[in-house]
Amino acid sequence: MPVSSSLASGDTGRYHLAMPMTLRLTPEETEALRLVARRERRSMQAVAREAIAVYVSNRSRRRGELLARIVAEDAELLRRLGSM
Repeated sequence: MPVSSSLASGDTGRYHLAMPMTLRLTPEETEALRLVARRERRSMQAVAREAIAVYVSNRSRRRGELLARIVAEDAELLRRLGSM
């Protein structure tokens, strides 16, 4: 059976609406998560999902900032390489 182009490129977001997974935490991590969830009156799952979303967002933003810095700092080198 052919694989759609989005699946072939690794984009499974449209294929799986929610993917179950097992997250193995140390006892200390579990207790820390439990305490935050209890304090915020939220589920442990909700706290973990938000933490993942924040991490991914920050990482993407930071990557963009670093790439922009590299392009700015190495503009002359990139221009010379492009003219070869």
